[in-house]
Amino acid sequence: MQEDKEALLDSVDTVRAALEVFSAMLPEIKIYRDRMEAAAGDPNLLATDLAEYLVKKGAPFREAHEIVGKLVAHAAKTKLPLNQVSREKLKKLSPLFDVDVADVFDVQRSLASRRAIGAPSPENVVAQIEHWRAQLRQ
Repeated sequence: MQEDKEALLDSVDTVRAALEVFSAMLPEIKIYRDRMEAAAGDPNLLATDLAEYLVKKGAPFREAHEIVGKLVAHAAKTKLPLNQVSREKLKKLSPLFDVDVADVFDVQRSLASRRAIGAPSPENVVAQIEHWRAQLRQ
């Protein structure tokens, strides 16, 4: 047997073992939607959205990434969530930050904007759920 096949077969065994564990676990799982929404609402998770905001305002991506990196460092140092950094501090980092930057921290809006194949927009998620339910019915 070729050496690369051993790793492939090991991965198949690992996936099978994981599926056994998950199939036993799933019927017992409890989903706490409120906890999930609270965790997803962490403004620091939207740092990439801030960089995209700056790019849409005309900043080169590399510069936007650097600005947001400085902003994240400042927020960590001051123990502030990103959405509570003062407008003055934002303006010091980039004049492109405007009043509408607050919209970046809307998690639902952020998810809805993720429309690429495999991205987590609500429409994509619903489509995937429907697809896999249909597959399971077959």
